[in-house]
Amino acid sequence: MNEPNKQYSIDYKSGFIAVIGRPNVGKSTLINTILKHKISIVTRKPQTTRHRILGIFTQNNFQAIFIDTPGLHRKAEKRMNKMMNRTAANALMDADLNLFVCEAKSWTDEDQDVLNRIKKSSVPTIMLMNKIDQVHPKEILLKQISKLYKRHNFDEIIPIIAKKRESLKNLISMIPNYLPLSPQLYSEDTITDKSKKFMASESIREKLILELRQEIPYGLTVEIEDYKNESKNILIQAIIWVERDSQKGIVVGKNGAVLKKIGTAARIDLKEQLNKSVHLELWVKVKVNWADSEKDLQSLGYDL
Repeated sequence: MNEPNKQYSIDYKSGFIAVIGRPNVGKSTLINTILKHKISIVTRKPQTTRHRILGIFTQNNFQAIFIDTPGLHRKAEKRMNKMMNRTAANALMDADLNLFVCEAKSWTDEDQDVLNRIKKSSVPTIMLMNKIDQVHPKEILLKQISKLYKRHNFDEIIPIIAKKRESLKNLISMIPNYLPLSPQLYSEDTITDKSKKFMASESIREKLILELRQEIPYGLTVEIEDYKNESKNILIQAIIWVERDSQKGIVVGKNGAVLKKIGTAARIDLKEQLNKSVHLELWVKVKVNWADSEKDLQSLGYDL
């Protein structure tokens, strides 16, 4: 934890906020929008977020530490999926406030599973109904809000569009009401607990997910072998691990075309994030069944 600013008023507040929900409802987008900075990768594929990532939002009167969690999902067959569910469930218990994100237009069995976990927690919970721009007419939204209050006595229900910061002003203004009195836990210039090396691996994985339309993204991970911040540029050497030889061929593509395209997209993204030229080298290797191996998951940096 970075050294916080020692100057704070006696009524300053700081605390942890778990952002939870089923996969692909907009949890990471919400945090990125609040912070005005991309700390979590975002795709339309479920289970894009695999790790617990902190997003730190510092204001004059409070510091909110958002916990971006993997989406809670039913089918947790491999060790990695079980780890992701456990990470999300633990965040529920450790937080000062839960933000439960669902889609305004629908309620699924997986949403109900998340709510069942929330009901076992004594932590205050705000329900965020995301993607309200997709609900027409608006009378349907009012009916949905009424139904949600019947499901659980939420502290608040707030309709939002996670990708539009204007729609989050009401939420941001309410957050300090739920945080304990505390000095800043992180310095003002800290926006995440993750290293630049971690962010680089996630950026590469995001481009892989976006480029590969098949089920392969669930069977791959990225490991940064070397990260050197040199005078003129940043040198990054990374391994893309897949589970089968057949997947390796798809990731590389004919004459290396797919891998080259992924590398170019990742370099552009990393240059923007790091504000420096990036030299990126990628290799694709096979590690059979890594997602179901405790030893492999630990060596690849997953929290078990």
